[in-house]
Amino acid sequence: MQYIYLDHAATTPTDPQVVEAMLPYFTENYGNPGGLYAKGLRAKLTLDATRKIIADIVHAANPEEIIFTGSGTESDNLAILGVARANKKKGKHIIVSAVEHHAVLHPAEQLEKEGFEVSYAPVDALGQVQPKTIEALLRDDTILVSVMYANNEVGTINPLNAIGKIVQKNGALMHTDACQAAGALDLDVRKLHVDLLTINGSKLYGPKGVGALYARRGVALQSIIFGGGQEKNLRSGTENVPLIVGLAKALLLAQDNRERENERLTKLRDYFMQGILTTIPKTRLNGHPTERLPNNVNVTIMDIEGEAFLLYMDAKGVACSTGSACTSTTLDPSHVITAMGLPYEFAHGSIRFTLGHATTKKDLDYVLNIMPPIVERLRAISPVHLHLDPKYANHPKVHQR
Repeated sequence: MQYIYLDHAATTPTDPQVVEAMLPYFTENYGNPGGLYAKGLRAKLTLDATRKIIADIVHAANPEEIIFTGSGTESDNLAILGVARANKKKGKHIIVSAVEHHAVLHPAEQLEKEGFEVSYAPVDALGQVQPKTIEALLRDDTILVSVMYANNEVGTINPLNAIGKIVQKNGALMHTDACQAAGALDLDVRKLHVDLLTINGSKLYGPKGVGALYARRGVALQSIIFGGGQEKNLRSGTENVPLIVGLAKALLLAQDNRERENERLTKLRDYFMQGILTTIPKTRLNGHPTERLPNNVNVTIMDIEGEAFLLYMDAKGVACSTGSACTSTTLDPSHVITAMGLPYEFAHGSIRFTLGHATTKKDLDYVLNIMPPIVERLRAISPVHLHLDPKYANHPKVHQR
């Protein structure tokens, strides 16, 4: 049976070119970058070279502004906790958007326990954080604002440069989680007006277990991991040279192929989106219709349970998700969908398909063929039969019948 993987927002297969780049650092050039002997020095030179590659891609002023971590989650934690704890004498107010990944939301909740005040910026009906919303929340004691570049569930892209300008003008620091955006969008930190930016490897055909945080020179950070003092005392632990090499290679490939792949994926995305909305009754698109990642299709299918739908799809050889893979072990409704003002039932019927390098129109046609009978079967056994209120179906791409 064919297997069609449409959950690239959860993770991506490692590109063969990335694997090839990493291999020598597992078996030959395996030295510890902290060693003063030849193998250690070679590893240190490799580390310096990869740091510069990533610094150049994000237009950092200095390679030392790139801090290597073990994941996007760790980078987010370092940004949120590290900035807040290091700057608490300046103020104890931070702002995060209501639709952030839990790697940002949970550290924010931890800071509340430590006496910080957190404002959760609402989003509009399409999942965007509006600059005026952030402007209204800013205070004299605001030290940090965190707004994700593109949402991991509904794919909506935020007007980050406009938000960043407002935040920096106010004197606060601006952080963005760019994990989902890194393979598809421009990462120029100067144009985006951000002081901190998070990326990781597993979302852009690189290895899992490696991330990076851009932190502009002069930004005060407090470490959250202690030990040998690596990464300028901000991330202790022996640097994972093979994975760092893989991250840099994956980011290079993604940026080199970005325009061509974005164009291909956008066409497939729109074709698939329209196919779902026009063939399955009582469906709606979640997120912005155009300001969204080129590979993201998030739809609500009324009167079904999302988890049951996933199991039926998996039995037919199709992988998709109900939202963030990091929260797939809980049955709680998506905080992103509910933050957009949609009812609880919409969250439980929301399905996320995220396309990738290997996705073809033939794959999508297969999915469009198997979906209607699966939905029909699930609706036949569902105890819930809701009316799709017109106020939730006013999206230009919404289909209702």
